[in-house]
Amino acid sequence: MCLRWSWNILLPAAVLLGGCRTPQTPASQAAYYYLNPGKTLSSLGRVAIVELDNDSSYPQVSTDVTASLFQALQKKQVFGLTIIHRNDPTWRSLQMDAASTYGLDQMRTIRETLKCDGLLLGTITEFRPYPHMAVGLRLKLLDLRDGQLLWAIEQVWDSADKRTEKRIKDYYKSEKRLAFAPLHEQLATVSPLEFIKFVSFEVAETL
Repeated sequence: MCLRWSWNILLPAAVLLGGCRTPQTPASQAAYYYLNPGKTLSSLGRVAIVELDNDSSYPQVSTDVTASLFQALQKKQVFGLTIIHRNDPTWRSLQMDAASTYGLDQMRTIRETLKCDGLLLGTITEFRPYPHMAVGLRLKLLDLRDGQLLWAIEQVWDSADKRTEKRIKDYYKSEKRLAFAPLHEQLATVSPLEFIKFVSFEVAETL
């Protein structure tokens, strides 16, 4: 049995099923996202986050975004995390990427090899540096125990968008509590690494 999810129909379908939600806190109003209403994420125990596929023309951003997501998700303490980099022999042997179709047998093999119950895959759909910084992500979390989709999000964060600008301000006020928050807010709109940290925070807040 092979399982494949169409991202074009995922979120509309989730709305109909009642599993699509919008974060309520000001700093995390990033997008609609899917969260499986019949599952408890904390039951996973450990999740392997696979270095993201990269559709942008900036190779390094894949490593940067994956590492930033890892740190942001760790802070949530919902489940344990392990990173699988693309230069890891395990990645090559298991052929783990966002576009792959996984059968239940292959999921069982991945679970036993990585000693985890969940697999977080995704793609950087867009990346633009300063002066018009933007990051696009498409992510999904699979339950390796039964093949079900647990969580998914697809969004583009644009530093020029007024709503994004406001959320960056809220992020630094509520999360960072920095004495010179306005200066750091400006840094997030010119520094790719700071902007990626903000994006990762918003992604983690949907879990």
